[in-house]
Amino acid sequence: MIRPLICVTGLYKQYLANVPVLKDINFTIEGGEFVAIMGHSGSGKSTLMNILGCLDTATAGHYYLEDRDTATLNSDELALLRNNLIGFVFQGFNLLPRSSLLDNIALPLLYAGKSKAARRAKALEMLGRVGLAELGERLPNQLSGGQQQRVAIARALVTDPKLILADEPTGNLDTQTSEDIMKIFETMNAERKITIILVTHEPDIATHAKRLIRVKDGQIDSDKPT
Repeated sequence: MIRPLICVTGLYKQYLANVPVLKDINFTIEGGEFVAIMGHSGSGKSTLMNILGCLDTATAGHYYLEDRDTATLNSDELALLRNNLIGFVFQGFNLLPRSSLLDNIALPLLYAGKSKAARRAKALEMLGRVGLAELGERLPNQLSGGQQQRVAIARALVTDPKLILADEPTGNLDTQTSEDIMKIFETMNAERKITIILVTHEPDIATHAKRLIRVKDGQIDSDKPT
């Protein structure tokens, strides 16, 4: 029996104020899906994304990632699972300003213990995949916002993750650049079968996904194809 990449059951999250942020969240995501998560500010979508990325843990319920119950893992085990399976793309790019593009992309491989030669070769490959092969020695501040986001995507891809979590990846970009970035995600999903979960507040961006989960007041309001 083939199990889903992600299975969330009875997920509940609250912070110190005893106000629940997530309440009884349940869904599964198969390997190779492209899913958008939408919700207003305060809906709980960012908290849900942090739990899916093993950056936070639930108060109750279970989150299974590749059939591993993350509730049973300690911080080191969560970090290992995160580093092995997940690539992250953020709204703010999060590039190191004094490091070259190649060094930025190769950083996850440094943490993984890969050799310098292996890191550079893989970083060059990924930079080429996002159309910036000739810019490897430049610094982030020498690039446009769209180019910086391409570098961030290349960094997310460099470990060959099974899952990409993208949190408002087009939030700082103009309309045309946003479309260009979404085409990269679509290609990653279609050609490499990478599972993509995209958090966005923009309806036009969400239409690039094949499934839309709407979160409202900490609960799933709807879950259907786009």
